Amino acid sequence: MENSRAYARAIAEAIEQQLELPVVVASTLAEARELLDRHDDWFLALTGLVLADGDRETVIDCFQDRGLSTVVVTGVYDEDLRERVLRRRVIDVVLKSTPGSVDYIVWLVKRLERNRRISALVVDDSMSARLHTATLLKMFGYRVVEAIDGAAALKALESDATIRLAIIDQEMPGMQGVELTQRLRALRARDRVAVIGVSGRDDATLVARFLKSGANDFLRKPFSREEFFCRVSQNVDQLELIGSLQDLATRDFLTGLPNRRHFLEQAERLVPQMRAAGRRLAMAILDIDHFKRINDSWGHEAGDHALRAVAAALSAHARDGDHVARFGGEEFCLLAPDLEGAALLDYFDSLRQRIEHLVVHSPGGELRMTVSIGVRAVTADDDLQCLLAEADRRLYLAKAGGRNRVVASG
Repeated sequence: MENSRAYARAIAEAIEQQLELPVVVASTLAEARELLDRHDDWFLALTGLVLADGDRETVIDCFQDRGLSTVVVTGVYDEDLRERVLRRRVIDVVLKSTPGSVDYIVWLVKRLERNRRISALVVDDSMSARLHTATLLKMFGYRVVEAIDGAAALKALESDATIRLAIIDQEMPGMQGVELTQRLRALRARDRVAVIGVSGRDDATLVARFLKSGANDFLRKPFSREEFFCRVSQNVDQLELIGSLQDLATRDFLTGLPNRRHFLEQAERLVPQMRAAGRRLAMAILDIDHFKRINDSWGHEAGDHALRAVAAALSAHARDGDHVARFGGEEFCLLAPDLEGAALLDYFDSLRQRIEHLVVHSPGGELRMTVSIGVRAVTADDDLQCLLAEADRRLYLAKAGGRNRVVASG
């Protein structure tokens, strides 16, 4: 909600283009109320305070009475105004005239939207301190798990894989924060959970002890809401950046499947484990028939659509415990445990049929395709390279036999 239509449109376009989130603009309080009444699934309100039909308090009440997360965007910096607004549980106050204000708002919206899928653990034996921290995190969109001591915190970590952030107080009975941080790191690495230590003690060594024990950051009590939000957001941003880099290293950019390198690393560990346990394991190599013809006749964009469609079908077909990957070009791999005999052939032939029935919508029209699949069931003497070589040999036989078929051993 903003009385400057040009500024409002600039914000809206930046959010829609960069984050692909829908934005609705209102220039008056009456318009905003009508929109709020019309829908009940609003995620966030960005609002100015200078409007023809409402004063500052009325504007903030309009959103907060509905429990809607609110960010104030103002054209004039006023320290007294800023303090009064922040006392109203407004998430942030952004100054329009600051260079990069639009970029900051886009980052803020992105951070708040992503926070809804992250759980944060608050560990503090003081109920009032724990409630204060938990309230701030909930205001920023996090799901919050509370623990009164180290033992409860470790139990929560073991049972909840969505916890990506832990705020740990130092002064707790039984297990202090530094020790809890050390034990937490034995469960979750730095690229899985960000840890922020907190304390009100004036101890010059405490920051270093926390950091050396595995914490990512430290906050000294009492801390301001803005400092808390900045520290938390920076640490969660770093976690996501690490995750993005890991994805770049392990995932195929076009299809989103694991890449050849990651697949081979996983298979190197899995094949000996399965053999030692006496469990069956099948390696399959899948190749799109006449893929060069698709590229030549329909264009490379259509070829990309075909690859993504096959990847999606492969992912949908895979069971829990199966490993899939794009192996390169138009080839895909699937490592499937606990299949043998007729069940093995049925499993891979149903995958072949699933792809045969695909209709891929491409710029040139509707595209159909088939695949050939070679499968090798592991024997007592097979290592990974043997599995791959034998699956590839059977793929060649499937191609030579007319394509659109499965050739399997075992």
